[in-house]
Amino acid sequence: MIVTAIEPYGTALFLLVVGVLIALSVLFSRRIDRLGIPIVILFLFLGMLGGSEGIGGIAFDDFGVAVRIGTVYLVLILFDGGMNTPWGAVRRVGVPAGLLATVGVALTAGLLALFARALGLSWTESLLLGAVVSSTDAAAVLAVLRGGRLHLQPRVANMLEVESCANDPMAMILTVIMIEVAKSPDTLRWTVALKVPLQLAIGAGIGVLAGHLGLRMIRRIRPPTVGLYPALTLAIAFVSFGAATLLEGSGLLSVYATALVMGNSTLPYRSGLARVHESLAWLSQIALFLMLGLLVFPSHLLPVAGVGLASALFLAFVARPLAVSICLVGSRLPTREVAYLAWIGLRGAVPIILGALPVLAQVSGAERVFNIVFFIVVVSIILPGATIRYVTRWFQLGAPEKPAPSAILEINSAHPLNGEIASFLIEPAAAVCGASLSEIHLPPDAAVMLIVRGCDLVAPRGPAVLMADDHVYVFFRPGDRRYVELLFGRAESG
Repeated sequence: MIVTAIEPYGTALFLLVVGVLIALSVLFSRRIDRLGIPIVILFLFLGMLGGSEGIGGIAFDDFGVAVRIGTVYLVLILFDGGMNTPWGAVRRVGVPAGLLATVGVALTAGLLALFARALGLSWTESLLLGAVVSSTDAAAVLAVLRGGRLHLQPRVANMLEVESCANDPMAMILTVIMIEVAKSPDTLRWTVALKVPLQLAIGAGIGVLAGHLGLRMIRRIRPPTVGLYPALTLAIAFVSFGAATLLEGSGLLSVYATALVMGNSTLPYRSGLARVHESLAWLSQIALFLMLGLLVFPSHLLPVAGVGLASALFLAFVARPLAVSICLVGSRLPTREVAYLAWIGLRGAVPIILGALPVLAQVSGAERVFNIVFFIVVVSIILPGATIRYVTRWFQLGAPEKPAPSAILEINSAHPLNGEIASFLIEPAAAVCGASLSEIHLPPDAAVMLIVRGCDLVAPRGPAVLMADDHVYVFFRPGDRRYVELLFGRAESG
């Protein structure tokens, strides 16, 4: 009643249009995924459809609001990415992924800046464009790896995921530096280069510290309801970003580091927290690309279409492959994996948000750069994105898709428990395949808790026989994991 009295129908109409756009994004996500196109492109075009020059008629051109809201969404996406990244994956691919996230970003920015200058852009516009689109996008990459039906070999998937989550800070730092230089050319000195490692170091340090302090807090505090645990982890993520940024460090890297520490530790109600943060990350991706679609005016795109398309093709075919090849020259990775990483350089929400920063700072030519960035984002999503499955098969980097269980068994506890529950997919070569439960010699403190066979739940009694493709949930003590995995195979993740 109060909203209607103050603003008759305006808020209701806005929420109606936004709700319809989000619903359409979800409803058509599976069909778009079957076409091989990353779903984020649908969110972007639906946002344009609902904008002031589309049928929705939502007038939105506030770059300041877009940057603030977009930053919150990025924090949620990166926090979910860090929570789901195992330490083992970071250790295995940390060095090459770190090179791609730092040196690779700088090389990509420099190469694209030189090409943009050759196309006729000013040095200010060229340097800004290179910095803004220099990093791959965590939202787009995670949407492809986790939301689609793409199953990559673990090392390649870990490389893409860690790089995409870790390289946004570098692009942010370069963009801010280029804005400062554009506003005051006298600030361009050799000492500017020291800002990059300093901000990364501060961000990483604050992130690790916030992660450990957050762990101690969440383990000691007993909220009156379990629904407050996600609120507490969100608070930790926001504090991590804010503290690192205020201390002139990388807030985005801090959030990712905080999530890495917490995600690889024992948390109360861990599975519930994981579901909440995954939902928030997906909602953030939808809302982020819808908002960015609203921010784009199609009539402003035509004058820069030629430069935008040329820059996008140069980035995909020259700048990204060359930067990746230089960074990984001594990594001993197979050539096909290097070529694959060179091709899969998805851009998305981060470049558009970074492209809005020079507009806010009123840098000369910033709006032109923002419109060019749109073309680069769309082409990078459609070109490498739509071909990712074909390229995966071509380079033979796919991993066999394992069937997902029709039911999931889990236990949530506010206290650490001296025991684990793991799910095992019974493969034909497993030691227990074809054996009845009475024939399987488990450790004294271990037990089979549930058998999921297709859409049926099988009671885990002695005569029950384990068959191929069964999903078996086993309870065991941490010290018995190795023996249990010898019997059932490797535990399923997630």
